[in-house]
Amino acid sequence: MSPAFFAGYALSLGLILAIGAQNAFVLRQGIRREHVFVVCLTCALSDALLITAGVAGFGSLTQAADWFEPLMRYGGATFLIWYGARSLHAAFTKVEALDAGPANGASLPLRPVLLTVLAFTWLNPHVYLDTVVLIGSISAQYPDRLSFGIGAALASLTFFFALGYGARLLAPLFARPRAWQVLDTLVTLTMWTIAAKLLLA
Repeated sequence: MSPAFFAGYALSLGLILAIGAQNAFVLRQGIRREHVFVVCLTCALSDALLITAGVAGFGSLTQAADWFEPLMRYGGATFLIWYGARSLHAAFTKVEALDAGPANGASLPLRPVLLTVLAFTWLNPHVYLDTVVLIGSISAQYPDRLSFGIGAALASLTFFFALGYGARLLAPLFARPRAWQVLDTLVTLTMWTIAAKLLLA
């Protein structure tokens, strides 16, 4: 595996670990064991499409404009620093625990579940910032952008399926606010490490 592959995997995983409505929904579906495969696959395929658009688009633009690469490098680092700071703030201010709903409640039909997960993915502006803008711009730093994109897409795939099918094991842990705080702190460290590498490149 090339360094670009691991860099793409690490960046995508760090971004996707950030707590949000999409991850909470996947976790809830996993805990309830409702349409887990479809939900995880929908999230992963959506990310793969957005990552592909970002990597392909930003790579072409970088070749056409010499000034674009440093602009995106410093812009990406700035965004990562802000993203990490936001996660760190959440780690010290959030007190909520996951409310998965009644585990033995009535199962929802597939259609509303699918529409909900699509809304969480495609109607969330942060998804476009993370995949198309941020991953796309950082991929331009690597000659092997294809490996970078594959690594980023694979991170999304493995994360969502691990989250969905491992949710039953995680349920007792994430019933405590402290678990979310630790996760937010890890996200912060990941984002700031990647930002430092960009700035020192």
